Amino acid sequence: MRLRPARSRGDERHVWAACSVLLDYPTAELLAALDAVERIVPGHEALAPLLTHLRSHRLQDLQADYVETFDHTRKCALHLTYFAYGDTRRRGLALVELKQAYRDAGVIWDEASGELPDHLCAVLQLGATVDAATTRRLLREHRAGLEMLRLALAGWRNHDGTTGSPWHGAVRAVCDTLPALAGDEADAVRRLVEQGPPAEEVGLGGYGDPASGPALISGSTIPVGAPR
Repeated sequence: MRLRPARSRGDERHVWAACSVLLDYPTAELLAALDAVERIVPGHEALAPLLTHLRSHRLQDLQADYVETFDHTRKCALHLTYFAYGDTRRRGLALVELKQAYRDAGVIWDEASGELPDHLCAVLQLGATVDAATTRRLLREHRAGLEMLRLALAGWRNHDGTTGSPWHGAVRAVCDTLPALAGDEADAVRRLVEQGPPAEEVGLGGYGDPASGPALISGSTIPVGAPR
């Protein structure tokens, strides 16, 4: 399994910024911002079809498709730690460690957002606006899950009989900012595809810890514009 080489460091932050918006739940505000998103990544091959899809469908239909894809299908979860740990106690620890990674980067996860800190859009937001190195490390640590998500979206069966989720291009674009798969990473992807996430369900209550630090990351939506 080979992917094209990673883009330049400057380009990767633009891709992460765009994808953190495009992979978020569709809203009227998101649709109104599509021109601004496209200006961040003009002519991007993987993202152009998704931009066209979002522009050409009703918001209500986009929202229904998004929920069906990402909220009702285990293989298409947007929460990175889910692929490695499922709903197990080990995932709770992983979420605490991820919150610490945000804190080490100089930001605090906003508990009031109602979202978990492993949401792909939020991890991408961190890299686009605050700390690219931390996001690059987190994406590589969860590379197997990210690739499983990409493969699941590539094979998604649409109601009209076609194959391939409209959101596949955004996950592909994120994967393309990382080095080509090889060795242990490729083996981890194969194992995850074969076995799926762990199935022990224990809930995630109590994973939080006291927050400290100078800034906030709130939810998975970022202001549209070129990253700092």
